[in-house]
Amino acid sequence: MEGIDSSIQKDYYKVLEVDYDATEENIRLNYLRLALKWHPDKHKGDSAVTAKFQEINEAYKVLIDPDKRIDYDLTGIYEIDKYTLREYLARFKGLILTCNGLGISQSPTRTQQQLTETNELTDKYEE
Repeated sequence: MEGIDSSIQKDYYKVLEVDYDATEENIRLNYLRLALKWHPDKHKGDSAVTAKFQEINEAYKVLIDPDKRIDYDLTGIYEIDKYTLREYLARFKGLILTCNGLGISQSPTRTQQQLTETNELTDKYEE
């Protein structure tokens, strides 16, 4: 993966304080908020703040670019013991829902709902 070290030990989603399914707008807004908070000019000469600011910039560059984000999601950190179950499921829900080959979406589509309602009405009518 170009520009991203495979030995990364950072979770870019946690660095930017966003959910794993965050939109580009949420990523951008959190980046701006954190960049203003951790900008080195606000904390004269503190090397820890400079390092934090660089980490925020690195995370933003990866997550805002759709290709880099997909690469990161596929090859990023998978240290299960560092995630709560909720975080793990949030990060990998797309993969979990589609890997079974059924392509199940997160919520039923309108067509599926209409089909279910039609079947229920048909069942009641036949009784």
